Formats: sequence, C-alpha cells, structure tokens
Amino acid sequence: MDLTKNYDKTAIRNFVNDAIAGKIKTLDFYLNFTLEATREVKKTSKYDSIREEMQEEIYHLDKQMVALKSMQKQLQRVLNMPADTARIGALVVTNKARFYISVSLGEFFYEGDRFYAISEESPMAKIMYGKKEGDEFVLNKIAQKIERIF
Repeated sequence: MDLTKNYDKTAIRNFVNDAIAGKIKTLDFYLNFTLEATREVKKTSKYDSIREEMQEEIYHLDKQMVALKSMQKQLQRVLNMPADTARIGALVVTNKARFYISVSLGEFFYEGDRFYAISEESPMAKIMYGKKEGDEFVLNKIAQKIERIF
C-alpha cells in the first residue's frame, strides 16, 4: 500500500453515492421491463407458471430496491469529516485493504485502487471501531495493522 497517497474522502463518498444511484437506475429499468412483460403474457392457464415466476422476480427486485434506497439514506447520514479513529465516515487503510466505513456496498475500485464500503454494523467495522493509526487487530485469523485513517 502506498502510505504517501492521500485520498479525497469527499470524492470517494460521491463515488459510492453515484454507484448506489446507478444500481437503483439499473434495477428500476429491470423492474419496469419485468412489469411490462407481465402485462404481455396472455391471461390463460397455459401461462400461469410464467406469470408466477415473473411475480417472484418482481418481488425480489422490489426487495433489492428497498435495500438500495435504504443504503442511499444511510449514506446521507454519514458525516464527511476528518477522522483520527476508525468510526463511521472514516476511510481506514490497513496493510491489507482500504475500508470506507459507511454503507455495505462492498468492493469497488476508485482511481485504480480497491476499496471496501462496509457498514458500521459489519464485523470488520466493529473490530476496528475506535482504533488509531498503528493499532493492530485480528479478524477471521487475519492480522491487520491500521496504517492511515482519513
């Protein structure tokens, strides 16, 4: 890891927000497409199983949409202030990975670097919480050292 590299936390936050918005837009397209397709399926018993599968798909897409919109609201509550300890809103760089403690978006790439957007409820965030640069911790038998906090 490049310890001299400074990360623009505002740009990373905006990137995560845009990624969520993009997922919502894509999901909305699939939801509308599936809804339109259900209207096209003929109302005969011959097509009952197809309609049931489509309704199941709509149900799953709706659940995903609720989760993404909830994630979007959670990100709005993440304050974008400098941090000197691992906490919500902090960007924590360890000797193994880069973690943005915010929402559970998972892995993303920003300016060629791999990051993980994790929720404050995740085991990783919980074990890092309150730790400072130089502190070490072990999770799932993997030892890590916090090198930088933004």
